[in-house]
Amino acid sequence: HLYDTFLLLLNFSVLPFVRLPQDTISTLNTLQPYATALKELKSKRHLQLKTMRGFLERAGLTVDELDRLNIIHVTGTKGKGSTCAFTEQILRNYGFRTGFFSSPHLVQVTERIRINGQPIGKELFTKYFWQIYRQLEETKDAHGGTMPTYFGILTILAFHIFLQEKVHSSVVTMTPACFNRRPWVCGISFLDIDHTDILGDTIKQIAWHKAGIYKPGVPAFTIRQPEDTMPVLEERAKEIGCPLWVCPQLEDYQAECGPLHLGLAGQHQRSNASLALQLSHTWLQMRGLPDNSFPCSTVNNGGMLQATAFSPSPVMVKGLADTEWPGRSQTLKHGAVTYFLDGAHTLHSIQACSEWFRETAAEHERNASGPVARVLLFNVTGERDAAAFLKLLVPCHFDFAVFCPCIAEVIQEKKFDMSVKEMLTRCWDNERIWRLHNHLDDNGDNPLLIEDRLPNLPEHRGDTLVFPCIFSALQWITQGRDSVLADQAKMTLPVKPSVTAKAAPLREASEIHVLITGSLYLVGGALKHLDTASSK
Repeated sequence: HLYDTFLLLLNFSVLPFVRLPQDTISTLNTLQPYATALKELKSKRHLQLKTMRGFLERAGLTVDELDRLNIIHVTGTKGKGSTCAFTEQILRNYGFRTGFFSSPHLVQVTERIRINGQPIGKELFTKYFWQIYRQLEETKDAHGGTMPTYFGILTILAFHIFLQEKVHSSVVTMTPACFNRRPWVCGISFLDIDHTDILGDTIKQIAWHKAGIYKPGVPAFTIRQPEDTMPVLEERAKEIGCPLWVCPQLEDYQAECGPLHLGLAGQHQRSNASLALQLSHTWLQMRGLPDNSFPCSTVNNGGMLQATAFSPSPVMVKGLADTEWPGRSQTLKHGAVTYFLDGAHTLHSIQACSEWFRETAAEHERNASGPVARVLLFNVTGERDAAAFLKLLVPCHFDFAVFCPCIAEVIQEKKFDMSVKEMLTRCWDNERIWRLHNHLDDNGDNPLLIEDRLPNLPEHRGDTLVFPCIFSALQWITQGRDSVLADQAKMTLPVKPSVTAKAAPLREASEIHVLITGSLYLVGGALKHLDTASSK
């Protein structure tokens, strides 16, 4: 699962962090680049534990100190961030001071390290970063000149900050096992096929690697997984001596207030919420917090330990409802334009995103005063199957499909392995795939889309377009109807008259609904422009 930690380097390259001191960002950028780190990850996996422990000690920390952080460790292919967000919010609502480490970030690197739910301030980030970096730099000659990777130093930094800021609980995702020798409780969210270069080509191999977070005697929980994965998770738990429970359905919890309401949208969040309830429940009990409303009993179901659905306390109920996690099933309404943002990047998550968008957009459209235009803004990164993703999005009946690289603005310099030309080529390929899926002819006509969408806008032709960056794509889609983007008019790019003419249906529609999906990096680049507060 560490493959994903290196993909974040692409995000770091294309989204500038102008609000942090430039020397801090420049120094972070000098650390091991994506391609080199990935190559070494493949060839030296067996040395990771020793190497990372060494970096930790050189930074002035010990593994023993990490036990003081009362860690909740969550892994998985999808949903681990949302699970951690639910869990952290619940513990914070109980009055505990929380630390939360996640990856990747969407806009600012400071989002990865949160204290009490808020990204660490730029002043504290800078202060603590240099405390760690200077110690590593001063000791590198005695250790063969080695320095941690980008992700490695951020992981060390997070734990350093949590210790300095004296948090009661640390909720972490995607962390090498050597850093949390003995967490209080572990969780595994939904497992899916992803990062096959590192984890293997089968779901069984992926499950085996993800179960590496197990620790002897440390309770672990998982949700209902694909059929082939549960035997692997159970066998690994037995080998390691880790008690493993399967979470109940969210509907099984009996809250006094009635059905539980979640702050994160989408049916797929319900299993994440159940996992979060079990994780927070276990942590609270280990903390010694008395609460008779949720007993710790379990039942054995066919050789598998089944966690009991308890009655969530009012604090837990409120925690689930209060949870926020940007870029995951997120809705932003800017006047006549509504954005639906979801960083889905696996087949399962794209399917969940498609279902969420259809349901949520339909609710918005019922209240619209006239025709609504649906627009897809899409891109993928890595070796993911764009054709399979796009096929799952066809039932959303988009009126336009727009493609662009995960570059916030075209003025940025190229700082990553894939050239802009190659990224644009992939976008053109995705456009071609979309046209094939929707049976578009050479003129862009699509009878299905014309009949099912925008019947009152005869000029609509179901067009597809490719733009060089996220901002230019958003400009065209919104046609000046989003005041937040209009305030950034100094970055306006020239557009051919023929492309402007295609946007007539967007100008005439009463509302524009935009689904942005396929990559967290695409979503992060969009949020940089749409949620300007996140860039400060």
